[in-house]
Amino acid sequence: MALRLARTNEEAHLFMDLHPCECGEIRFPRSSSVIDTGDGDLASHYTGTCPQDGRQREFTFRLPQQILPPPADGSVRYGGPEVSELLDPGEWLSVADAYARNVPADTAALTADGLARAKAMLNRAAAAIDEVLKFVPAGADRVPEQAFVTDRGRAAYAKEPGRFRSLRLEAVRSTYTNIAAQL
Repeated sequence: MALRLARTNEEAHLFMDLHPCECGEIRFPRSSSVIDTGDGDLASHYTGTCPQDGRQREFTFRLPQQILPPPADGSVRYGGPEVSELLDPGEWLSVADAYARNVPADTAALTADGLARAKAMLNRAAAAIDEVLKFVPAGADRVPEQAFVTDRGRAAYAKEPGRFRSLRLEAVRSTYTNIAAQL
């Protein structure tokens, strides 16, 4: 089976976080190396031990031909202009929702560090929405149903297909970026 492309380290780590150990533990200390796949491609190989049950965790992702450096302004970028091979649009929207849920509705009582964390969460949520929007074909007004290829993604679509309309996605993204800019 061909390795799937991880367009950035951010995307690779997010994928690993979304695929917990059999015991349910999400996080694990990771070491990584770049390996030759044997067919002329390079890959990122991540290994680690689950802190909960001691199982070995291992993930290998194909590296892009051109490595995208992290944005100089500190913003978040999960990938280039192409759609993700690791997460489907429903998973990306779930990621955006999770980040946005970590921001309190009333930020008045937050410390400077708390405000910085809230801003980072909203910027990550907006970047995840950007990833959903990449699945909308040119000239279309929504993510097509066939783009949802995982159980989690199909469930998100089945629950609220209207959330995957371009206008709605753009409005949510705009809201996240506007609030982040005010923090």
